Order: sequence, then C-alpha cells, then structure tokens
Amino acid sequence: MAVAYERIADELRQSIRAGELKPGDQLPAEAKLAERFKRSVPTVREALRALRDEGLIEKQHGRGNFVRRQRTSALRTNLRHQWEKDRAREPVEERAQTGATEHDTGLEVNDLVFHASYREIKADKDLAEAFGLPEGAALLERTYRTRYAAESAPFNLVTSYFVHDLVAKNPDLLDETKEPWPGGSQSQLYTVGIELDRIEERVTARPPTPEEAEELELPPGTSVLVLRKTSIDVNDRVVDVSDVILPGDRTEMLFTTPLERW
Repeated sequence: MAVAYERIADELRQSIRAGELKPGDQLPAEAKLAERFKRSVPTVREALRALRDEGLIEKQHGRGNFVRRQRTSALRTNLRHQWEKDRAREPVEERAQTGATEHDTGLEVNDLVFHASYREIKADKDLAEAFGLPEGAALLERTYRTRYAAESAPFNLVTSYFVHDLVAKNPDLLDETKEPWPGGSQSQLYTVGIELDRIEERVTARPPTPEEAEELELPPGTSVLVLRKTSIDVNDRVVDVSDVILPGDRTEMLFTTPLERW
C-alpha cells in the first residue's frame, strides 16, 4: 500500500503528465500543498523530493519548485560513423550544412552553441595503452561542448585525443579557432591522408561526478553513460581516442548490426 508521500507524488505526477501542470509552471508552496493534501509539510517535501529525483520538477533557490522543461534528446546510433565517413571528402560547403550533433538531435546548425579548446599533453598510462604508444608521447587533447541555444547544458562532455605528430602535418589541425570543423574528425584526419577502417565503442554506466552533474544539469540520481570511442585507420593504427560523457536523462543509444545472408 502506498505511503502518504507516494500518493501525493502520484497525484502531482499525473497532473504533470496530463499537461495540467505545464513545463515552467510553479508548484504551490509546500504549506499550500500540505493544506491541500491534509498532510504535514515534511510529508509534502518527501513527495517533492521523489519528483525531483525523477526529473519531473526542479527546485530553484529562493523561488520554489517548478515543472522541469523537457530537454532536447539525442539519439546516438552506430550508423552515424559511416554517415560521417561518406561526408569526409565532400566540399566544405556541403560539410558545413550539418554535423553530428544535428544528425543526432534533428536541430539545425544555427540552433547550436559550440565551444572547443585544444592543448598538447603527454600520454598517461591509460592513453598510452589505448594508442599503443609509450607513456609521455605527445597528444593533442581537444575538449568539446555543444548545446542547444535555448538550453544551458551541453548534450555531452567530449574529450578527444589525436597523436600530435600524426596531425601536425596540417597546422590547421592544431588550431582550435578552426573549429567547428565541417565534417568532424574524419574529415580532419582525411586532410593528413588518414582513412578510418573501423570504430570501436565501449559503453559503461556510473553515477556522475559532482562536476559532471553540475555541468550537465542532471536531476538527482541520474546516471551517465561513459563512452570510449577508438578510431582505427586502414593501417591498423589507433588514430583517435575520444571519451564522451552522456547524460542518462536525454540520451538514447541505438545499435544496428547488419547480418550477412545465408
């Protein structure tokens, strides 16, 4: 049998899902809800906490509780990699019309706010093993954040690594001001004669760090998906390693595997 706070949460939940309480609407004060449901304020707070944990409402400091606005979702499919490869050699005008985030979200280029930063680092043990290089090898670390202009949180947190000497043949690839690069990483690698053969993606899940939860604006209790993407060229070299932190409340992963016919 449902306890008192669960019955309160269920009624408010139904009002939200039925559209009686719309995104951005403010809920009545805790005392008013307690009066309405004939329960104590602590019981009402438990109900509101449950709804916040589900991501249905959010508490704004000094203002109260509001119905949470639905954030733009992203559908990430493994077929995106062939789509990117098919575009890598297209004219820049063609590549500039859309990108991977637009592909995943259905948004347009002008809907997005993009930021990139580059720095040279030395490979630690994890990255050295991933690339098959000695520890301390020079890497180009690239950090990306892309968000919908109408929202404040990015779709994901991306850190990508190139082997520095491999991409230094094209000085533009060391320059963060050239971002966003039309066509993405596969097009960048093409400029130094690199063609990808395959991409391996390993996905795990875990609770976010406090910094990740804050930047991604995650509701309490929301997990993140942790994606390690490894790009391997036609000479069997690892040429790009990317770590992507994906918010569990707005990311769907879809994997399609073509099967050979008998």
